[in-house]
Amino acid sequence: MATEKARITNETEKQRWDRNFADLLQELRVTQTGIQILFAFLLTLPFSSGFPRTTAFQKDVFVIALLSAAASTAMVISPVAFHRALFRQGRKPELVRYAHKMLTGGLAFLLVSMVSSVLLITDFILDWPMTLITTAATGVFFLSFWAGIPWFRRNWIDDDAEEEDEEFEQEASGGGPSPTARVS
Repeated sequence: MATEKARITNETEKQRWDRNFADLLQELRVTQTGIQILFAFLLTLPFSSGFPRTTAFQKDVFVIALLSAAASTAMVISPVAFHRALFRQGRKPELVRYAHKMLTGGLAFLLVSMVSSVLLITDFILDWPMTLITTAATGVFFLSFWAGIPWFRRNWIDDDAEEEDEEFEQEASGGGPSPTARVS
């Protein structure tokens, strides 16, 4: 961790934007695969043999799931088009900020699509009370991991990380490792 901090501390602004862009690209790759699988499933659903038995409510939920998956796909892929338009113009900070906003919006639409898909399927196979419980639990589960935990952890440093930070600061100031530093 200390080595990583030293690298990040000594990086130029251009290197920082390049690193942020590389991190965002990796996030986009992971997200895009999941969205494409969900979108493909939703696109094939109307052609399955059981779809004619769906209720009007289930068809409405299907349309919401499908359109939100399409919106998510568009938002997550849009940084690629933006990158093509700005290629070699030295506008990486603008691209990173735009990609961050699009990925955040794409995740929001993906949440709607995932919860709607669960609602659609559970309404088709379960009774209404279980459908509501399952769908609500799914929404809470996603929100917990995608928003709740990151929000609560934004200022949280565990004890080991705090000790590593102190060791790094001492080493950086030329003081060497602390005599009380733990050896792992």
